[in-house]
Amino acid sequence: MSGDSSAKWVYDFSEGNKDQKDLLGGKGANLAEMTNLGLPVPPGFTITTDACRFYLEQGGTPPELDAQVTEHLVALEKAMGKSLGDPSDPLLVSVRSGAAASMPGMMETVLNVGLNDESVQGLAAQSGSERFAWDSYRRLIQMFGKTVLDIDGEHFDDALDAVKSEQGTELDLDLDAAHLQDVVGRFKAIVKEHTGTDFPQDPREQMDLAINAVFDSWNSDRAIIYRRRERIPSDAGTAVNVCSMVFGNLGMDSGTGVAFTRDPGSGEQGVYGDYLQNAQGEDVVAGIRNTVPLVDLKSIDEPAYDELMGIMSRLESHYRDLCDIEFTVERNKLWMLQTRVGKRTAGAAFRIATQLVDEGLIDMDEAVRRVSGDQLAQLMFPRFVSGGDATQLTQGMNASPGAAVGRAVFSSEEAVKWADRGEKVVLVRRETNPDDLSGMIAAEGVLTSRGGKTSHAAVVARGMGKTCVCGAEELQVDTKAKKFTAPDGSVVEEGDVISIDGSTGKVWLGEVPVEPSAVVRYFEGEIDPASDDTDDLVKSVHRILTHADDVRRLDVRTNADTPEDSARARRFGAQGIGLCRTEHMFLGSDRRKLVEKLILADGEDERQAALDALEPLQKQDFLEIFEEMDGLPVTVRLLDPPLHEFLPDLTELSVRVALAEERGEPDEGNLRLLAAVRGMHESNPMLGLRGVRLGLVVPGLFDMQVRAIAEAACERKQAGGDPRPEIMIPLVGAVQELEAIREGAERVLREVCQECGIDVAPLIGTMIEVPRAALTAGEIAAHADFFSFGTNDLTQMTWGFSRDDVEAAFFHQYLDKGIFGISPFEALDRDGVGRLVQIGVEAGRAARPDLKLGVCGEHGGDPESVHFFHEVGLDYVSCSPFRVPVARLEAGRAALAGS
Repeated sequence: MSGDSSAKWVYDFSEGNKDQKDLLGGKGANLAEMTNLGLPVPPGFTITTDACRFYLEQGGTPPELDAQVTEHLVALEKAMGKSLGDPSDPLLVSVRSGAAASMPGMMETVLNVGLNDESVQGLAAQSGSERFAWDSYRRLIQMFGKTVLDIDGEHFDDALDAVKSEQGTELDLDLDAAHLQDVVGRFKAIVKEHTGTDFPQDPREQMDLAINAVFDSWNSDRAIIYRRRERIPSDAGTAVNVCSMVFGNLGMDSGTGVAFTRDPGSGEQGVYGDYLQNAQGEDVVAGIRNTVPLVDLKSIDEPAYDELMGIMSRLESHYRDLCDIEFTVERNKLWMLQTRVGKRTAGAAFRIATQLVDEGLIDMDEAVRRVSGDQLAQLMFPRFVSGGDATQLTQGMNASPGAAVGRAVFSSEEAVKWADRGEKVVLVRRETNPDDLSGMIAAEGVLTSRGGKTSHAAVVARGMGKTCVCGAEELQVDTKAKKFTAPDGSVVEEGDVISIDGSTGKVWLGEVPVEPSAVVRYFEGEIDPASDDTDDLVKSVHRILTHADDVRRLDVRTNADTPEDSARARRFGAQGIGLCRTEHMFLGSDRRKLVEKLILADGEDERQAALDALEPLQKQDFLEIFEEMDGLPVTVRLLDPPLHEFLPDLTELSVRVALAEERGEPDEGNLRLLAAVRGMHESNPMLGLRGVRLGLVVPGLFDMQVRAIAEAACERKQAGGDPRPEIMIPLVGAVQELEAIREGAERVLREVCQECGIDVAPLIGTMIEVPRAALTAGEIAAHADFFSFGTNDLTQMTWGFSRDDVEAAFFHQYLDKGIFGISPFEALDRDGVGRLVQIGVEAGRAARPDLKLGVCGEHGGDPESVHFFHEVGLDYVSCSPFRVPVARLEAGRAALAGS
């Protein structure tokens, strides 16, 4: 990106609209939209995300930016009748970040820009309050020092606490103008000490440095972590909003607050939010002082409250969604500082979507778009039940629902450290700040003693789907001593197990038992969605999922190897089995012995005897699964893993043989087994003798499995059933492999049909999991009735990753360095693995238009990957039973994505 004299880098609030988020950021676009609606928005302007990208790429601002900012600043000064930092009557501005995607608390804000040693006197004279002026100045130095000058915020906190301690108070409000002037002096000394220069007195220099600091904050550690988690593109950049200041800290007739048009925790309609008198916005979000409920504003300032209620209603109707609003009251005058579509819990998302349908604001297609598979998955987690030995300690605010149990830790660093060891933890803080993001991600839940439903902890936790209890004021949290004290005197130290309920706000010492969620009970058929007694959340899930089923093109199957999994998946809405792994049927001790006999067979007779013993067991497995999936397709994958997986571990067996020999009791069976294990040892077994290669090298193995499938299907048909088996040959890389195995399978099928007198004609296809198979899919399709993309192995082979090794060895470093934003085993790598899938689809269908196409890797249940599979034209996805509802919803959302 290069400078362009005609480029427009700055927009007045009156020039944009809500559809320009990519250019103006979410905050700037919505400020412009509210301005155009005629709502009371302080004048200002937005510096675009293009300017941020230029700054980050070129290491400096565009050459034209300074002049354009000056032009808009002059217009702002004219509109306000004041000049930036004027000594007698200063215009002050805020400099705020605002990316296209909401990133609450992840980037920087600086308020009261324009104050200096002279203009603070003018502000005092114009406002009639010296205290207010000095309070505003100390806030500027504190925010500027931390944000722009990169000084540790604790230095400022300690200085402020020292002044309060000297005055014998714990409250900022108890400090008068002289005390705050003392604080300003101490803050300026901190700046001088840590930077070697004085706090800048030039108002324009303050503003320019603050703008650059906002740009820099796009690449702060916490912003990078948040973007990776939320899958926000790293090159999107942030806009900067320069807005004339309005003050909520002018006295008790002023204040600041955050409001929601509906409860973001439950979706219920009503008055929700927090208000704090005589405060600026960061006081509410930081949770430093506890707020009052928004409804209390009615008794504090009824005209402002009534005007706010009218604006909230108008905004919700205009945006057709839950709105999150920030506002300030300055001497009884209401100002709107921000609105955005509000983050909400998973349950609230489903409830609100159907509420808006019933109110006529959106249709069911839009309701499906408004929720996600990740949110549905959250609703399927268990919840607490009464009982157990846990002791309730206190009750805070139910900030983000869920049931979290873990060991108490008191810093983000410890949360990450303990979680890396495999420990479940609950992060306990007085209040969280953006630097706590990594600990919040690592923890099962978050507990704070300060703050409300709009505090940093609450907002971020809701966005993550993380359980959170805020404002548990009765707890005395001592992070330095790594403990908290409950009202009854109980002391909880680091490592003690606690339980928190984000739905009720309750906190317990000890582990509280859990029960299945109501949504899972609905999927299990235990709850009737049509009953008047059924919770409205279940009804909302039912309505939305039913509509998703109506509009989706993709079928959803399941990966199941047992009758129990098959039955559950069918209850959850599966339309068949896309992957039945036969190797899982050989893992029982009795069957493992038979596999050992097959591997150790000395000659054809012994091998056939072992196969004959295995066949009836396999047949019974298939019979039970066909019964559960009657009338639906069942894709059976022939044996895939290396045979050594069914044998004892080489080291363990060697030790057993050595000890027996040492005792003078050699075991011929173990000696023979050890020789076989050594003979089958492979340096890289996942690329060795497995899949189709087993069928070609071990005579009769695949024939036995095909016979068991066919005989089970015949028996099921004789019983009046409707079995629909499909036979899948794994790890094919060359068409000749498929031809050879298919020829043998068709021979066995003819024999069984003749013996039973019943026609059984399963489809015969292959997994596409070797890159060569995708690249030669046209040839392979000529001999396959279907393809099923095995994206787990396809990902391993395309990247050259051994999954079991790399995820623990270096994936965290790859994520930290941004080499990929999410593990390619979690979400499909569209550019690499996805391209191979696309090649396979196009070549396969070109050779055989009626070729059935599906996917059976774990990506089949990943929401983002489901959209890709819809786009490339697969017929179905297959996933674990628990993910079936998620895939159903995402398949519907994928179908609606382009409409």
